[in-house]
Amino acid sequence: MSPLLSGAITVTLCAYGVAMLLCLWRLLRGPAAQDRVLALDIIYIIGMLIVLVAGIRYASQMYFEAALLIALFGFVGSAAMAKFLLRGEVIE
Repeated sequence: MSPLLSGAITVTLCAYGVAMLLCLWRLLRGPAAQDRVLALDIIYIIGMLIVLVAGIRYASQMYFEAALLIALFGFVGSAAMAKFLLRGEVIE
């Protein structure tokens, strides 16, 4: 792996870590439930991006499959949380 790519991956992972900490702060101190749900949504997206960058770093297909699963479960969870916030129940 080239030193430029290695450095870019390191900088990217650090930036994602900072973004995740800021979203965690919003998740804990959010003034409304919608803010907290959005912060949780962004946290799973950042987690998926971290897994994708790790897949690029280690050149393994398993990381990409894990990122696909994170995206799938995150979408389903976000849809369920949005429905709960709108109607007060998930299953009708």
